[in-house]
Amino acid sequence: MKAARDWSVRHAKGLHKLYEVLAWTLHLFDPVLRRIGYERLDKPFARVEGLIKGFLFDSQSCGQCTLGSTGMACPMNCPKTLRNGPCGGVRQNGGCEIKPEMTCVWVKAWEGSQQMGEAESGLQVIQLPVDTRLKGHSSWLEALKARPETSA
Repeated sequence: MKAARDWSVRHAKGLHKLYEVLAWTLHLFDPVLRRIGYERLDKPFARVEGLIKGFLFDSQSCGQCTLGSTGMACPMNCPKTLRNGPCGGVRQNGGCEIKPEMTCVWVKAWEGSQQMGEAESGLQVIQLPVDTRLKGHSSWLEALKARPETSA
C-alpha cells in the first residue's frame, strides 16, 4: 500500500485532473442517478470507490473525501486521524511521532499539493470533523448530493 500511496502523491496533478473528469461525468449523469436513488446506489458506488481509492491512496473510506485538498494524501491515514494539518509532533526527517517509520501524512499532503500546483490553497481549507455515520458510504455520491439540483 505504501508504494501505491507514494506513487499517488508523486502523480497528484494527473490524478486530480482524472478526478475532475470523473466528477464532471457523474454530474452529467446526476439526473439519472437521482431518479434511481442515491440510497440504492450507495453500496455499489462505495465498493467501487473503496477498491480504487483503497489501492491508490490507502483510503479509509470515511465518506467525506478530502484528497483533492490534501495533495492526494488521505488524512485518515494519520494515526491521530487529523484532518487539518500536522499535530506538531512531526520529526525533523518528516516522520510521524506515533509511527516513526511512517512519513507524516501531512508531509506527503504538502508534497502532493506542490505537484498539483496548489501548494497552499487546498491545505488552507479547514475541514469539518469526520461524521462517522458516513464511514463506508460513497463520498462521490455525497459530493453529488451536496450540489444544488439542476434542472435539465
